[in-house]
Amino acid sequence: MPESHLTVAGLSESELLARIFPRLNNLHPNGGAAASALLLGPGDDAAIVAAPDGRTVVSIDTQVQDQDFRLVWRNGYRTTGFDVGWKAAAQNLSDINAMGARSTAMVVSLTLPPETPVSWVEDFADGLSHAIHDLGADGCSVAGGDLGRGRELAVTVAILGTLAGQQPVLRSGARPGHTVALAGTVGHAAAGLALLESGPAVDLLSPALRTIMDRQCRPLPPLAAGPAALASGASSMMDISDGLVRDGHRLAAASGIVLNLDPAALKLLTEPLAAAADAVDADPMAWVLGGGEDHGLLATFPADVQLPPGFAAIGSVEALAPTESTGVKIAGRPADTVGWDHFAD
Repeated sequence: MPESHLTVAGLSESELLARIFPRLNNLHPNGGAAASALLLGPGDDAAIVAAPDGRTVVSIDTQVQDQDFRLVWRNGYRTTGFDVGWKAAAQNLSDINAMGARSTAMVVSLTLPPETPVSWVEDFADGLSHAIHDLGADGCSVAGGDLGRGRELAVTVAILGTLAGQQPVLRSGARPGHTVALAGTVGHAAAGLALLESGPAVDLLSPALRTIMDRQCRPLPPLAAGPAALASGASSMMDISDGLVRDGHRLAAASGIVLNLDPAALKLLTEPLAAAADAVDADPMAWVLGGGEDHGLLATFPADVQLPPGFAAIGSVEALAPTESTGVKIAGRPADTVGWDHFAD
């Protein structure tokens, strides 16, 4: 059988793993031997990861075919294994980043229909490895995982991180008078999703629109920003995975305050999305307020703290008025809770 026609049904689990393992951690600057945190990698029943800080930061996330991605989108784009691997790494790296921590290791569970091409799985492993390296998480390694058979593709990544002796940045530390700031982008992944679902055929997209589309398939979380925020004295922080307003409500509830966003700052965030909005006849502000999966960082800082590189001020923290509930405002007016809900949408 030609290599290009080989599916996972044509290989044993050991044969498939033998194709995956060489692709993991192969871009690490120390020659692919993973970072110093990985003491024992793939091959045994479990991996061993060092935790010199004495604490381990842990998160987990899942992607499921036709829920989190399509194999073929309506504009004709075909999701590659590289896309899914990249996104699986990026969204988990972002969760560790949002605590001000640095990622040290991840384990991956991959469920595959038997007709899945082996080349897709190899591409998936390359996507994981490249995302870790290209996003700047060279201290992280793929420590192992699990392969299973199922009716649809599903990927679950559990990730570990270290605080290196620092205290984590939680959602609960915002206080009245603090500055609300954003690192990374918002709305780009939502614009990319709109192009995939209702935009021009992928072959007709301009380079600029293709870049926007790629932000849905391969997000770019600002991994340097989390530790920088921690070092600068951020009072609260979280990953924006479900939309600026929805996640802003979560941070406000945890801190017992109101986030008041600046409409002028929000308007600036819509400008890179204008061409995509024209292409699908959409309002770019709806993407900025409600679009998830860019995996930027929403943070607050005391007013006397200089914002670290990569952060821009987008509002301020206010105390609750009598009988007022926590939440998000724009120019003093309540903002609707827009954004992604896995069970309601």
